[in-house]
Amino acid sequence: MAKVSDVLARKTARSGSPDPGSILSALSVPLFVIDGADRLSFVNQAAEQFFASSTSTLLGRPLNEFLPDDSPVFGLIHQVRDGGYSVSEYGITLSGPKIGSHFVSIDAANLGDRPGSVVVSVHERSIARKIDHQLVHRNAARSVTAMAAMLAHEVKNPLSGIRGAAQLLEQNAEPEDHQLTRLICEEADRIVELVDRMEMFSDTQPLAREPVNIHVVLERVRRLAENGFARHVKFIESYDPSLPPVYGNRDLLIQAILNLVKNAAEAVPKEGGEITLSTRYQQGVRLAIPGSGSRVDLPLQVMIQDNGPGIPEDIQPHLFDPFVSTKAGGSGLGLALVAKIIDDHGGVIEFDNQPRRTLFRLMLPMVPRETGPDEADRDSGPAA
Repeated sequence: MAKVSDVLARKTARSGSPDPGSILSALSVPLFVIDGADRLSFVNQAAEQFFASSTSTLLGRPLNEFLPDDSPVFGLIHQVRDGGYSVSEYGITLSGPKIGSHFVSIDAANLGDRPGSVVVSVHERSIARKIDHQLVHRNAARSVTAMAAMLAHEVKNPLSGIRGAAQLLEQNAEPEDHQLTRLICEEADRIVELVDRMEMFSDTQPLAREPVNIHVVLERVRRLAENGFARHVKFIESYDPSLPPVYGNRDLLIQAILNLVKNAAEAVPKEGGEITLSTRYQQGVRLAIPGSGSRVDLPLQVMIQDNGPGIPEDIQPHLFDPFVSTKAGGSGLGLALVAKIIDDHGGVIEFDNQPRRTLFRLMLPMVPRETGPDEADRDSGPAA
């Protein structure tokens, strides 16, 4: 049986192009090809290091000699063969006596001209970034929820006493001291207002979910923005009209996306500011839930992109933490709230930051099949 590397070499010789095998071998990401019998037919240099074996040792050998039969890789390979589409899975562990234990993300896809063959890439170095994006909003949501409960119970009651005492003092104070007592009352009221804003995070009740047309949500957000804080911004829309409904809470999704659009509107320049709203369906995106064996499909993607200066590098690792803000006078609660809303939906929020291109990506679940196709169909497609 011809090896994949030999096939690539013959094609290269005919075309005069650089050898694809040498290009793939130069990649720092472990990449290998499994044939129809689950044997290794191609490995790059990074895969040699990953499997701790040479190419001559690896080629032609069954993959289960290096990974246990219950490894999630085999499930992904069979899913690719059965479905005919690419599959990505984040946050899984590959382990075996020969390779040790690795926390990785995996991309798998059919090799078009080799029926039954599947190309697999293992993103070990970049997984820290992906897992940070997956987990940071969950950690932020948990920390904000705990903080909200603490503030509500431990801060508001003493503040009420402080304000009452200041009002009593004002009755017997000299006129020139009234401004001080009023200052105490005003500052107490300001802190209570902040605590009230934080209390929205402490709600841990399950979401009231239904099929939601995300394009209707985006249209609502755009209209609110264009008639308010984003009058100076040009909006660009790029929607997938075949996108099925999101399984979520309409009002909370409006709130989350509105916060992201507001941040984008404040970041773009006064002249030539642009915000792009887009959606797409990405088949095969699955998220492994830490601490459990379950996985959730997140094929629905919503992107909010702006042409602002970007997020300062020192802020990026803590972007979803409460009280972290890039704006002067900002409370730092907007993105923390977005984090909690997306977490409550079981989704993922990621961001990609480049000069003149800041992109926030929401990965959301679709309506479960048991919800019923008729109800889902009534609320699918873009807004009219």
